[in-house]
Amino acid sequence: MIGTDSAGRNLLGHVLVPVANEEDALATARALEPYNPDRVTALHVVEKGEGVPDKTPVEQSEELAAESYAAVRSVFPDADEHTAYDREVVDAILAAADEVGATAIAYRTRGGNRLVQFLSGDLTVKLVTNADVPVIALPHGPSEE
Repeated sequence: MIGTDSAGRNLLGHVLVPVANEEDALATARALEPYNPDRVTALHVVEKGEGVPDKTPVEQSEELAAESYAAVRSVFPDADEHTAYDREVVDAILAAADEVGATAIAYRTRGGNRLVQFLSGDLTVKLVTNADVPVIALPHGPSEE
């Protein structure tokens, strides 16, 4: 059956959506919308430095997360939110998927120059190869390519 895994679970039953900022959150939610997931949890990872200064102050990161969640809710009004604090973004995404009981992780690849694509591609490979649930790469819209 389309949309189910080998155990018969609905792959779009509970989708975890990692988001970086408001713009990314809105674009990702819009890309996911046509697939009509049953439940959505937006995830924002606050990167912690562990002994070194944080990339951004925690308050600023939490404000960014709130803006991102609001953007996802503009498309999925009942979306849940989950904020993770970790040095390793991929590890935080994988742990969050387990914590919320996600059936899949859906994300949009980040644009940018070749270096940015290479670096984000490395994170993508780590996410795809280490995830215990399916990872869905959402398409970019025609104006985003």
